[in-house]
Amino acid sequence: MKQMFACLYGPLFFGGFIGAALYWMATPGAGAGGLLVLFAVALLVSFLAEWGLPYEPLWNRSQGDRLRDCLHALVNESLNAVGLLALPGLVALLAHDGLWPRDWPLWGQLALAIVIADCGITLAHYASHRWAWLWRLHAVHHSVQRMYGFNGLLKHPLHQLLEASAGLLPLLVLGIPLPVAQLLALAIAIELLLQHSNVDMRLGPLRWVFAWAPVHRFHHMKYGRAGDVNFGLFFNLWDGLLGTAFYRHDYAMRQGDLGIGSRPDYPVAYLAQLLEPFRAQHYSAEPRVPEALRRPVRPAAAD
Repeated sequence: MKQMFACLYGPLFFGGFIGAALYWMATPGAGAGGLLVLFAVALLVSFLAEWGLPYEPLWNRSQGDRLRDCLHALVNESLNAVGLLALPGLVALLAHDGLWPRDWPLWGQLALAIVIADCGITLAHYASHRWAWLWRLHAVHHSVQRMYGFNGLLKHPLHQLLEASAGLLPLLVLGIPLPVAQLLALAIAIELLLQHSNVDMRLGPLRWVFAWAPVHRFHHMKYGRAGDVNFGLFFNLWDGLLGTAFYRHDYAMRQGDLGIGSRPDYPVAYLAQLLEPFRAQHYSAEPRVPEALRRPVRPAAAD
């Protein structure tokens, strides 16, 4: 039974909640309030699944981070709500008429929005590991010592703004309708719950398609540049193109594998994390990469 649950959890969680959201928004008179209810239910299901079938039992225990994670989620989701309220005005200002395929079915419009947003967010994420000033903001997210669904929402507000802009601006230019943008916001929230989940889910061949927790955990390992892998939010396609796809079925990420290895002193409190990117940075030596996590290095081309 547990094996079946582990295999079905990811597809049923993603497909079930996205499908329910599409059904709701297609109902006459439906509004964004129903999507908030769906997210609350998804959050509850995520917590129950993590407690029922945990990948790492220690990650279900608070490490003095629950209040901080709640504050990050509250602030960042509030910013998302403000962005959605401003969306009609932004579309009117930036959009080119007739580009968005409004005659497509709602599910097709959402699929298009997800692919476009995923590309922009993934590239912004990739840049955040390449440019020092972006990394300072992004490091807040990588400071986590455990992975569970809720801490997918743990981001510095400025970094969330930059990352969201990279995903949303192309959609604004295309003239994305508000209901599709609302569905996209829910889809991203659902994906973040899955991507950082502590459920012992088994993906099988789906690991080559979806950037869910068994794949994304390797992105959070604390071993320096070894963690510069698996940048995609929804799909692993972009990592295949960037050459950053990585997965090891024979290595289990556990307590002590996550975080920023060169910053074991990274602050935990919410306000301290907001201020940390603007302070002088002091790094220690990177911990040694376990042999099983080493990636082969291509030899340099001959002159």
